[in-house]
Amino acid sequence: MLKTRIAVFVSGGGTNLQALLDAQAAGKIPSGEIVLVAASNPKAYALERAARAGVKSVVVERCACGSQEAFEDALRRALRESGAEMIILAGFMSILSEAFTAEWPERILNVHPSLIPAFCGKGFYGLHVHEAALTRGVKVTGATVHIVNEIPDGGPIIMQRAVYIEENDTPEILQKRVMEQAEWKILPESVELMCSGKVKIENGRTYCNE
Repeated sequence: MLKTRIAVFVSGGGTNLQALLDAQAAGKIPSGEIVLVAASNPKAYALERAARAGVKSVVVERCACGSQEAFEDALRRALRESGAEMIILAGFMSILSEAFTAEWPERILNVHPSLIPAFCGKGFYGLHVHEAALTRGVKVTGATVHIVNEIPDGGPIIMQRAVYIEENDTPEILQKRVMEQAEWKILPESVELMCSGKVKIENGRTYCNE
């Protein structure tokens, strides 16, 4: 069976990348194969994770490229060279332009650390999301995997998982629990659904065809 060739875009520690690599090693993504890790930060620990797994990696810094257009052109070259057919944003801190996302319709996935539409969009990333959830006093948060389009965190939702907020949570504690209980589970599951062609999208909503 031909596997979907996957590129993972990262910027930091790469914990979600590791969840994907572990799932792939365990046979939980039989329809896909990670062939490239692209980092926007040369110091990203995710690059070490890719090296340990034997996955090709490339560093593409926006500041070194000089413009968003040059940055995305460098990403395009890396994608072409790897033969990637799908992109996973796993802690990728750069917003991709509408021109770029339009080239990959329904082939870019992102994992976001909240239950979209809560605490999402411009400015909501990393610990900021969990700080906002605790400040608002919500009782339940979680994570969402969605398809990427021209609107930040605005694409069709593939999968969500809830996580209860506990009395003594700090943003750091909550971030870790959301990763462990939600992100690291639903991201590999969603990737396999997409790679296997089981996700159907109609009118901005997703349906799973078993």
